[in-house]
Amino acid sequence: MDWLSPSSHPHSTLSQLGRTNHLTEFVPRMNNSTSTTSNSGFSCNSYAPMTPSVMFHSMPKKFDDQENIPKESVAPSPAHSSSPISHDKQMCSTNGTVVLPAYQENVGGTTYFYQYSTPPENNGETIPPEPVMSTATPASNEYVPFPGKSESSFFMSEELRNDILNRNLLSLLQPDPSQYPDLPQEVDSYHELYPLEPISNQVNILNVLHKAHLGYQASMYKATHIKNGVHYCLRRIHGFRLQNTKFISLVDLWKKLDHSNIVQLREVFTTKAFGDNSMVFVYSYHPGSETLLNKHFSIDQPGYHDPFSNDKSTPMPYSYQKTNLLRHQQNNKLPEPLIWNYIIQLTSALRVIHSNALACRSLDPTKIILTSKNRLRLSCLAVMDVVLHDSNSSLNHLALIHHYQQEDLTALGKLVLALACKSTVAVQRDNISTALDIVSRTYTIDLRNLIMYLLTNQRRSVTDLMPMIGARFYTQLDNLHSHVETLESEMCKEVQNGRLFRLMTKLAAINERPDFNMESTWSETGDRYMLKLFRDYVFHQVTEEGQPWIDMAHIVQCLNKLDVGAPEKICLMSRDEQSILVVSYAELRHCLDQSFQELSNSSVLQHELSVEDKI
Repeated sequence: MDWLSPSSHPHSTLSQLGRTNHLTEFVPRMNNSTSTTSNSGFSCNSYAPMTPSVMFHSMPKKFDDQENIPKESVAPSPAHSSSPISHDKQMCSTNGTVVLPAYQENVGGTTYFYQYSTPPENNGETIPPEPVMSTATPASNEYVPFPGKSESSFFMSEELRNDILNRNLLSLLQPDPSQYPDLPQEVDSYHELYPLEPISNQVNILNVLHKAHLGYQASMYKATHIKNGVHYCLRRIHGFRLQNTKFISLVDLWKKLDHSNIVQLREVFTTKAFGDNSMVFVYSYHPGSETLLNKHFSIDQPGYHDPFSNDKSTPMPYSYQKTNLLRHQQNNKLPEPLIWNYIIQLTSALRVIHSNALACRSLDPTKIILTSKNRLRLSCLAVMDVVLHDSNSSLNHLALIHHYQQEDLTALGKLVLALACKSTVAVQRDNISTALDIVSRTYTIDLRNLIMYLLTNQRRSVTDLMPMIGARFYTQLDNLHSHVETLESEMCKEVQNGRLFRLMTKLAAINERPDFNMESTWSETGDRYMLKLFRDYVFHQVTEEGQPWIDMAHIVQCLNKLDVGAPEKICLMSRDEQSILVVSYAELRHCLDQSFQELSNSSVLQHELSVEDKI
């Protein structure tokens, strides 16, 4: 570390600067050279690199005779960080013009590139070199600084950030006690219950669909585990009284099933916390998801509950049903690649379920959820096995598993048909032929053949669908890889932020501390004073006009060098410009560690946490 005083003679100041490893970072190199001239101008071989002694003699001239220095040689930018670099060779043009090597200067984290050219000799006099920008610049005399990287280069995109924040917000929602007075505070090992769907005693569409499949009313809640703080989804079966425990083996099989298109089952238990005998299924929680029914089907669509729009006792003509379906499908048509995307994900989930001697038995739009980027997941798994197995314990589940798997494929065909027609009415028995005719007119023959295969009564297998999907599988695979690469690139922007945050936390804990160990000037003396000047060097840069100079690239670069303790030296100046320090990042890193260790040794948490754990 070298200390400089402004009262020193310029020669002594520069001689001390000459002992630093990075001399050119603080002293701009002048364009005076010891090369000789001839009648034909500069010689291409007469240029010699400028030595430190030449630079030291040129600097006093700068203090004594300012008008001899070209004004263009100094860019209007903040001080303390200029680092001109010259090459060892000189470039000559074919017309006799001598072009000196590129001149590089780093100011405030921004790098400027200049190039000096000298025209041929004119009337026996050499015209002084004029700086020329290496790239196209405006005609004005002022240099235009390179803007550097934008904030989007250091942080993830706003779209992804808002999506993550929205999910975190949904995970932290708390219920209003006045709105849900009967909601229990704790259910088994879970608390902070929050309803994920309206709780009402009135019969609504969702309750009708649940009763049609389960025979019991069902509701869902978001809950937090007491021990690990992880959020889960609780599906409650109302008024369910357990008769036997033979279904435990099936539950164990479902709990082991882990797939990207399946909502994993965690555990199953009974409880009386809701005031009745309820069965609770615990699943992984995916905030921000919505059902396939809410995403692609309109609840107010004509004929949603019934194929007849007005009078239930009077059937509508066949032509009316066909026209109604065709009009609704044309106005709300789904892209065929999206339908194939759903097919690939659904068949992938069914393949894993069937290969484990299980059956979904709940493949309908109310039990399929969508997350970001059209990601499908099958939910409400194992509920049908537990409820129906308990109501009729004499049935042999293993003997009927193949029958249930065939029902899964039929349900898949109806689901794809409903998506293609954008209507749940299309899967009704009287409308299937009409719906298939609409699919033939609108989509490719491959989609129609797949639906026809799934709706037939012959014995089918989910693996037989792979040839029908064909090369569309590669399209889906490519889209997934592209999405993963996008997420990885966004994550790379944030991967270093935690390390820099810890570093800034240490600096903030040391700088401007009003008192420590009964010493009010602790943060203004010794190592802490250098850290204060470094803070000003990083965050408080200003231009020659005194305007704030905020450069994200400069801040990130300085913090990274401080974190690794780079041997590079920088020039720090006090606010009153009466003290100048030339220190390296390694020395600053040592000062930071020593000062923060002193703070942590006196911290009240020292006996519980280590220094790194606290940060």
